[in-house]
Amino acid sequence: MAITTGVDIVNVNRIKRIIQSKKKTFLQRIFSEKEIEYCEKKVNKYQHYAARFAAKEAFLKALPHGPALLTYKDIEVYRELSAPSIRIRDQKRKGIKLPKTIALSISHEKEFAVAVVVLEYR
Repeated sequence: MAITTGVDIVNVNRIKRIIQSKKKTFLQRIFSEKEIEYCEKKVNKYQHYAARFAAKEAFLKALPHGPALLTYKDIEVYRELSAPSIRIRDQKRKGIKLPKTIALSISHEKEFAVAVVVLEYR
């Protein structure tokens, strides 16, 4: 069994500025339709976008083969039983060794969003 970890922290205002200046291209390049729909419903939507961005970065950092085989959009952050989870879009599953378990923790507050990912391989 092998365990890998990744962590990332994002400045919420940086994500807000990017979204406000390049909204369509940035959102469509980074987030899935479901992620955009989820974040847009939130009062503090930029915190939620930043948390999802941090989760994607943390996941890529945890991959033992590096991030080259996946794009941000291939990684989707969703809620399962009120806890955040990550899934990989199907078309990319063939090219990477998927972990047996993906554990994700995200947190955000006014200025920062942080994510930690733990991957377990067997």
